[in-house]
Amino acid sequence: MPTLILVRHGRSTANTAGLLAGWTPGVALDERGAQQAAALPGRLAGLPISEVVTSPLQRCQETVQPLLDARPELRAHTDERIGEAHYGDWSGRKLAELKDEPLMEVVQAHPSAAAFPGGESMRAMQTRAAEAVREWNARVERDHGGDAVYLMCSHGDIIKSLVADALGLHLDLFQRISVEPCSITAIRYTRMRPFLVRLGDTGDFASLAPREEPPSGDAPVGGGAGAP
Repeated sequence: MPTLILVRHGRSTANTAGLLAGWTPGVALDERGAQQAAALPGRLAGLPISEVVTSPLQRCQETVQPLLDARPELRAHTDERIGEAHYGDWSGRKLAELKDEPLMEVVQAHPSAAAFPGGESMRAMQTRAAEAVREWNARVERDHGGDAVYLMCSHGDIIKSLVADALGLHLDLFQRISVEPCSITAIRYTRMRPFLVRLGDTGDFASLAPREEPPSGDAPVGGGAGAP
């Protein structure tokens, strides 16, 4: 079965503004995010990518564009099932404000029970994304063979939920996973089980350096902005 390369979109204007973007239209890559996207073709140069699948949201479309420009034989397929979580009434709000919402404690500690007001549950988010991956695995294997490599560009919570699915982790543990903007996560699927072979690889270790403010014990909903 194929190897899936999961790319989180580059840093966005919502990331730097501390907003939970969700499906809010017009959220683009910021300057650093554009630089991250421009570096992506070089980082993936050694991989024979057979297909590119992307979230319909602008920040993901912008992230894969340099790769598509570098490899004109590829075209992007858009799949709404790997689009960002539907945060409903939380969309567009500041994360600093949302941390005081009673639901945030559930999102952090018991996400399988969390459903966003006016949006979807985190269980539904994981289910639709995992179904998309399984369908694309079958399609890529059929069209390109069992050793094929393909790429999906998606969002922090989506990628974390897919990693949890691959590892057989309960969704309540997925907040322990971290994927920074434009990081690469790779899952090799086999008939018996998936193997996580890369997780949140940016090639940059700056985010591991101590920060002036100690990191919070909470997971950044939506994925966070990455290294300062």
